Order: sequence, then structure tokens, then C-alpha cells
Amino acid sequence: MLIILSVGGSILAKELKPDSFLGYAEALKELAKEHEIVVVTGGGAAARDYISVARSTGANEVECDYIGIDITRLNAKLLISALGDAAYPEPPKDYKEAQDVLSSGKIIVMGGVIPGQTTDAVAAILTEYLRADLLVISTAVDGVYSADPRKDPDAVKYETMTAKELVNTVMATEMKAGSKSPVDPLAAKIIERCNIETIVMEGSEPGNVLRVIMEENGKKGDKKGVELGTRIVN
Repeated sequence: MLIILSVGGSILAKELKPDSFLGYAEALKELAKEHEIVVVTGGGAAARDYISVARSTGANEVECDYIGIDITRLNAKLLISALGDAAYPEPPKDYKEAQDVLSSGKIIVMGGVIPGQTTDAVAAILTEYLRADLLVISTAVDGVYSADPRKDPDAVKYETMTAKELVNTVMATEMKAGSKSPVDPLAAKIIERCNIETIVMEGSEPGNVLRVIMEENGKKGDKKGVELGTRIVN
């Protein structure tokens, strides 16, 4: 399969320690033995901190987006470093470049692309553009809920949901640079329009991502995928 993996900065660079990058590198190398992999890295807390300061100094939303993009690319470079020779050496700066370097046979790692798009949206658009088989959104929440589970104890987790239901759930998210949501509205709309097979999952443990993708590919696993995330069905 050709798999697009969006890794949230909130898990990859939560404390900016090497273990997280090295752990993901090992899981990605294992996946790359049988699949083509393109990874899109988020910015996480560092991006939100920089964006907050930028707003306070008078930067507009486009300027804030560019700052966030720079942080996502720094995280991409750290993951490339952890992957070593298994990775393409530079993060592609746009979709066309990602397509061009896919033929290298290396794991491709990139960050944001243009203002107005979160890295989840980049991953969804990339899935459509490259005609990938699967989109996995690895985040700090174990799936999609009816409300923010950190604020609402009555929030219900969806084990499966349609793309339209996903859109309806997340459309209330404020589309500003650095905003937090398991899936942002633009990414949800791309998933809906393109009927993209998608899994939204908790990915703080890289081994969980490996396990879920192996299950999705029909391999033997411990069937914890539903516990770890939400499957978006057509």
C-alpha cells in the first residue's frame, strides 16, 4: 500500500526529546519493508507558542501560518535525521515535489505547505493527489468524539463513522493557525469529497500505529485498532 501518515506535533515533539523521533523512525522502517510511506509532521506546542507570540506582536493569520509551517518542517527534519538512510534527505515543499521524490524508494517526510492548511489537511490532499490507499491521522486523542473529551465527561467516542458525520462533528472548529482538533474541518471535507479510507488514532506509542496499519492490511494483530481510534467509512 501507499500510506500517508499525519503525525501530530503534540505527540512527535511534545517535549522535543530524541526518543519520540527515534521510536517513530523504527516503526516507519518496519512499515517501509512492505509499503510506501509518506509522513506529514505537525508543529505541536512549539508552533502554537510561536504563533501566539506572533499574534501578540501584530502578525496576521497568514504570517502566523508561515511561522507554523517553518516549525512543522523543523520537526520533519528531526524525523528525517532519526530515519537516516531510510528517508529522503529533504522535506518536500509542495505536493508536486512529494510526488516527484516518491520514486526514490525512501520514506518521504514533509511538513506544512501553504497558509490556511493544517498538516492534517496537507496529508488528506496528498492522499488524494498521490492516489494513496490509506490515510492515518496519528494524534493525541484516541479517535473522534461527539465533543471534546477533555472538557465534556459525557463525550462519546465513535468507533466508526461516515465521512459526512466526521465533517458535521468537526465543522465547529475555529480555523485559525495553531488550533487544536483531532481532524480539522478542511481535512474532513477532503476526506469526504474523495472517499478516502481514513483512521484517526491515538499515536503516542509508535508501535500502536504499526499495529493498526498491519491489521488494516489483513495481517495478524491483537485487534486493538478499534480501541485505539476511529475508522472513517464511506
